[in-house]
Amino acid sequence: MGRNTWAFLHTMAAYYPDRPSGAQQKEMRDFINLFSKFYPCKHCAEDLRERLRTNQPDTSNRKNFSRWLCQLHNEVNRKLGKSEFDCSRVDERWKDGWKDGSCD
Repeated sequence: MGRNTWAFLHTMAAYYPDRPSGAQQKEMRDFINLFSKFYPCKHCAEDLRERLRTNQPDTSNRKNFSRWLCQLHNEVNRKLGKSEFDCSRVDERWKDGWKDGSCD
């Protein structure tokens, strides 16, 4: 999946509710699973579906969903030989902004 797709997904996770309703939790799980079926990169979509077979999204709250997505992203990065992101910094990167005020 490309950089813009990851940005979209991480931003969704960053603004996911802290206390989602049961319906919101199911809808987000459904979204991720449907996304894996319709993503235009066939290879990427198949890889995501394979990962989802054993690792469904944790949509119980914003923190857990953001962490789940970050860990998924890091799995893909490892597979591609890319560096991993420090998942403890997802809010700083995708929600609150870098503490030093910088932009990327």
